Amino acid sequence: MIKTRRTKNGQVTVTWVLPADVHDGPVSVVGCFNDWTPGMHVLGKRSNGTRSASFTTTAGTEIRFRYLGHGGHWFDDPEAVPDGTNSVVVAL
Repeated sequence: MIKTRRTKNGQVTVTWVLPADVHDGPVSVVGCFNDWTPGMHVLGKRSNGTRSASFTTTAGTEIRFRYLGHGGHWFDDPEAVPDGTNSVVVAL
């Protein structure tokens, strides 16, 4: 699941949320917003049984991303728009 929320200063926080059982081991969201660097945005465990990571950007920014799980397993978010190679979300 991908959530977006406007901040008081007009920015948009994008939060990627996955159920804890989607992939064994650590998962990070990797994309154009972090120069495709694994491990910069690791999804942390939440009290409700999910895990998440967030990034704040300018409204209207298009973010291309994928998830990278332990063992080099790349996967996409089923709620994001695919562009052939990556998933895409627009910060609105």
